[in-house]
Amino acid sequence: MSKTKVIFVTGIGTEVGKTVISALLAAALKADYWKPVQSGDLHETDSMKVARFAGNFLGKVHPERHRLNAPLSPHAAAALDGVQISISDFVIPATKNEYLLIEGAGGLHVPLNDKHTLIELIQHLQVPVVLVSRHYLGSINHTLLSIEALRNRQISIAGVIFNGPKTPATEKAILEIGHVHAWLQVDEIADLSPANFGELVERHGPIIREKAKEWFELREM
Repeated sequence: MSKTKVIFVTGIGTEVGKTVISALLAAALKADYWKPVQSGDLHETDSMKVARFAGNFLGKVHPERHRLNAPLSPHAAAALDGVQISISDFVIPATKNEYLLIEGAGGLHVPLNDKHTLIELIQHLQVPVVLVSRHYLGSINHTLLSIEALRNRQISIAGVIFNGPKTPATEKAILEIGHVHAWLQVDEIADLSPANFGELVERHGPIIREKAKEWFELREM
C-alpha cells in the first residue's frame, strides 16, 4: 500500500466544530483518527465522539499521547497534572490505512508548554492542514490570521471547511484574500446524533473524497 495520507484538522479557535468536521472527514475517507492531546472531559473525549459518530465508517482510533484532567489549554492542564509536554513526545501513529486524520486542540496558538504552541506541533509532524472556519463577527480576521500563520511556517493548507450556515460574503472574502480553496460548507444539524450524522456523510462524502484525492495527487506531481 502507498504511504498514508495524513491531514491535520485545526480551527480558527475553540468551538468552531473541529470534532464534528474531523468525524465527517474520517467517515468519508474511512480514515484512522488521532487526537494527540485531550484536555478535560476524559469521560467523553473527542476520540469517543468521533468513534460514536463515524461508527463503522471509521478506521482505527489511536490513543492520545497526553490525556489531561482539566478542561484548560494543554500547558495549563499539564501543569496541574504534573506533566511536561514536549514536542518530541509526538510521533504520527503507524497505520496501513490510506488516510489518517489528526485533530488539534483549540486554535493554532494554543500553548502546549511554555515555549511551543499547536502550530509548532503541526510543523514538527510535517503534515498538511484542513482549516475549519465558522462565521461570527471577527471570523474573517481570525481565519486570515490563521492562514497567514500557517504560511509563515511553510505549512501546506489543503483547504478550508466552512462549518455552519452559508455566508457567501464571508466565504468569498476569505477565499479571495487568503488565496485558499474551499473544500465544502457544512450546515449544522440540530441535535446531531449518529443517525443523522450518516446524512452528513452521504451528502458530503463524495466531495470530500474528490477534494482529498485531487489535493494529494497535485502534491505528488
